[in-house]
Amino acid sequence: MGTYGSLRRKAVATAAAAGALALVVGCGGSDDSVTGGGKKDGKVTITMGLYGVMGLKETGLLEQYEKENPEVDIKAEIAGDEQTYYTALQTRLAAGNGLKDIQGIEIGRAKEITETQADKFADFAGMAGTDHFLPWKESQISTADGKVLGLGTDIGPMAVCYRKDYFEQAGLPTDREEVGKLWEGDWKKYVEVGRTFKKDFKGDKVAFTDSASGLFNAMVYGYPEQYYDEKGELIYDKNPAVKEAWGLAADAAEEGLTAKLRQFQPGWDPGLANGTFATAVCPAWMLSHISEKAGAANKGKWDVARAPKGANWGGSFLGVVEKSPVKEEAKKLVAWLTAPEQQAHIFKEIGNIPSSEKALENADVKDAKSEYFDNAPIGQIFGAAAQEIPDKQVLGRKDGTIKDTFSQGLALVEQGTSRDEAWKTTTERIEKAVG
Repeated sequence: MGTYGSLRRKAVATAAAAGALALVVGCGGSDDSVTGGGKKDGKVTITMGLYGVMGLKETGLLEQYEKENPEVDIKAEIAGDEQTYYTALQTRLAAGNGLKDIQGIEIGRAKEITETQADKFADFAGMAGTDHFLPWKESQISTADGKVLGLGTDIGPMAVCYRKDYFEQAGLPTDREEVGKLWEGDWKKYVEVGRTFKKDFKGDKVAFTDSASGLFNAMVYGYPEQYYDEKGELIYDKNPAVKEAWGLAADAAEEGLTAKLRQFQPGWDPGLANGTFATAVCPAWMLSHISEKAGAANKGKWDVARAPKGANWGGSFLGVVEKSPVKEEAKKLVAWLTAPEQQAHIFKEIGNIPSSEKALENADVKDAKSEYFDNAPIGQIFGAAAQEIPDKQVLGRKDGTIKDTFSQGLALVEQGTSRDEAWKTTTERIEKAVG
């Protein structure tokens, strides 16, 4: 059975981790000014630009590919912070140089890439051996005319991570099945459990949840339409799903149910280490970060329960630059890295849930348990959550920017700004950012 709880990782796969690492421009090049690899003396060099812990290098897959293909040399540069990475990628796409042969693409950037940069990336449509992905995953990186600009790595089905010892001190159930039933079907029930926790917790000051923004994201990502409609029009300011999520997250903030910590921002990691909150909405990729930052002292105190509703938060793709001097070799590498066997391997090592339907059926995935999270059957929990994710996910150009701006707005509420004033500030910032 696959376990990953004992592993320690430096960053998280598909979210912005604190402490940005600047991207370094490689030394290779071509006539098209792509900072990519090339072919020389029978050797093929392929460069990759990645971020966080996508699992490709960390789990030994790049090394394995080089061993199986001795003529290939892979050079991967990894940024710790996705926001820094994407800013640099945008600059290099505009300039037409500095690009790697293979570039990681986070889900919040996918729509912008397909709508504005489609000519810069190679097409994977119809490539042999790439028909194993969840149907909505491929659609996220496809253009209107059917080009597929990348292949999926992980996805981010949601659960709730919780401290069993704190639940016991509040007189709440600790068994993961019973905990999941407390809030089954409705995020309002989750907040209601938070009110009970705050009232009955016996011990030093511990917040029910880490952040209002985590709750907001979990709710919004459970709907097919979030910030844009299918026509590409902005609907964030009138979408009932967004307003409902804002209202409930603001309730949690105003009632003191949160630790006022934004995930992956300064203060959150110490909050995990010091146990300042009892729950966190956790996509699958977050578990490795929690186990690292909460540390050995808290092993077994954390557990994982089903979320109230299915939702997807996060996930990435690998794209190949159209002008790469080793385009075909890079496409072959991407297809191999995202194949079911490799996705199952990454899950077994660090817990990133596969976007491949075939990989989800792999025994290493289905039967996986997390030693750190009290042997929680994470393969079953997140696999079931993946099946609840809406088949259609309408993405927009500036999804990532809008998500970040809403997180900042809810942080204002946590600091004492009225929800109406924070909403006004948030929408003004979004208009400025996406206008």
